[in-house]
Amino acid sequence: MPPSWIGLADALLQREALVSRVAEGRPPRDFAGLFVGGEDVERILGALPGLDGPDAEKVRAVHEAAAAGIDAARARFTEGLRDTSPFARLVRSAGLTSTEAELLAVLAAVEMSPARQRLVQYMQDSVQLSQLTLAVLARFFPEGDTLVAPDAPLRRARLVDVAASGPWGTRLCSVPPRVVWHLRGDGSADPDLPPGSTRAAGDVEVPPAAGLLLVNGGDRLSRLGVVAGEWAGHAWLRCPLPSNAAEWTAVVREATCGSAVVVLETEGPLDAPGSDAVTRAPHLAWVLSTRGELPLESVPDIPWREIRVSDTFADAQDWKRSLDREPDPAYRLTRDQLRLVTAAGAAQALTPAVRRLAGGHLDGVAVRIRPRRTWEDLILPAEDAVMLRELAARHRRRDTVYGQWRFSPLPSTGVVALFAGPSGTGKTLAAEVVAGELGLDLYKVDLSSVVSKYIGETEKNLERIFGAAAAGDLVLFFDEADALFGKRSEVSDAHDRYANIEVAYLLQRLETYDGLVVLATNLQRNIDTAFLRRIAVAVDFTLPEEPERLAIWSRCFPSEAPIEDLDLGFLARQFKVSGGIINNAALGAAFLAAEDGTPITMRHAVLAMKREFQKLGRLRTEAEFERYFDLVNREADAAPAR
Repeated sequence: MPPSWIGLADALLQREALVSRVAEGRPPRDFAGLFVGGEDVERILGALPGLDGPDAEKVRAVHEAAAAGIDAARARFTEGLRDTSPFARLVRSAGLTSTEAELLAVLAAVEMSPARQRLVQYMQDSVQLSQLTLAVLARFFPEGDTLVAPDAPLRRARLVDVAASGPWGTRLCSVPPRVVWHLRGDGSADPDLPPGSTRAAGDVEVPPAAGLLLVNGGDRLSRLGVVAGEWAGHAWLRCPLPSNAAEWTAVVREATCGSAVVVLETEGPLDAPGSDAVTRAPHLAWVLSTRGELPLESVPDIPWREIRVSDTFADAQDWKRSLDREPDPAYRLTRDQLRLVTAAGAAQALTPAVRRLAGGHLDGVAVRIRPRRTWEDLILPAEDAVMLRELAARHRRRDTVYGQWRFSPLPSTGVVALFAGPSGTGKTLAAEVVAGELGLDLYKVDLSSVVSKYIGETEKNLERIFGAAAAGDLVLFFDEADALFGKRSEVSDAHDRYANIEVAYLLQRLETYDGLVVLATNLQRNIDTAFLRRIAVAVDFTLPEEPERLAIWSRCFPSEAPIEDLDLGFLARQFKVSGGIINNAALGAAFLAAEDGTPITMRHAVLAMKREFQKLGRLRTEAEFERYFDLVNREADAAPAR
């Protein structure tokens, strides 16, 4: 036995077909609507509403004859709207009246059957009109075309489409394929949904209460937990913000078919088309899930309420449920991040999974440095070395000071360090050593990948960096930080204003970041004073003195390297350069010796130092090179041809 809505649709179609044949006297004929003959003109003139129209008595007789069957079909139809069939759930979800439901039934029945389409062609006297037109709807229902007007519930719920072009009277009314599949019992998602959309089934038959909920703060999974709590047991549709009209239509239609709560995840306010789309579908339950609060003027003009999510970190229950273990104090993961690392195999090995989580977001904008060098490789004054160890201790003992001893963590438990000094004095090496001491990876941020000329893009890139770093418990190293953390300027044009916004955003993000950040600069005076107030440890890297230079020279030559007549004391005493230049010179000397096929000698060392002076644009003086001055000034100082 067909569904009750099919029975009513067939009864109404049968009645109107009889009206066409009996009241209008229209015989079935081939090629209907493809040409107009003389007898067609007479019949059309007689049927015009402004003239006599079809014989009213004949129409009345047909209606009376069909009334009993239609009444019985309508009674079954009304009873069927109370069950859990796909059609009944759709009517309840869209909030349709009984008349609107009947119209939907007729249009859907025609859509699903070629035989009914043939009948519609006969009723409309054209083989080209296989779907009901706006002009014919009035024959089925007194309201007729108003049931599918642009603001009618059937159109707002995206359950009926009306052709956008052609004469008004012949515009076809149709049911979209997604609705037909739903009525057939198939739950396939609408193909026009925004990419990345997901659906979750529910076990509650009653549609969710309509309205708008703003959920902000926290991470995505915590906000989704609020939705689950507000609409427990209901289905939901989670999707990114639609980017065009087709995607908005698909979202509304899919949520209506599935009686689902719509969760829109966005980083910013809705644009005008998006706000209008939400406003035009008041039968749905909408959720706008955002990290920050939305501007009031961007909130759609429907009743709304707001929930702020504050606690976003996974608690002991989350860890137990996901990984069957106690929380690891080394990692402060949000619920969403815990879900991701669980999928990445954290149950077997937590640390690699967490590092994989962070690396996937950071590798495009930062260089990962896996620490290999230790304190023995770092040659610094004793006071600077002590300060670096204090920096590592600040990060390592956060749980003791802020957790057990209850010191205030405001503005956050994070540690910010400033390494200032000339290039090559060991700032990057020091950051690597500290990271190695803590057992963390070091990410050197590539500023060229972060700073953008487009408004707002720099902030997005930085949010991506800090968000990923927070999950991985790693060390962020901003080299040449004065380019990014520089002093705010007087506002003289739009560029200055947006540059100051970037600086303010960076300061805010540093204050809320719970990890370790190292800012490196060649010129400390270029750093904005607001950042200096946030600095926990500041280390001033200077050029090494002679004892330190001697230690650096000594460490630059491995024990396996062949050395002959190499006066390291002379090199350390004469060349007042940074450790980076010393390392480059030692490496250059090794390659010169390898090409000569001899051990590394003073000749190779001073020639390599000459190359470093050339790169720096620095003059070579006899006071520095002494007895090797003639050697470095001869044209034939390069390695001999072989």
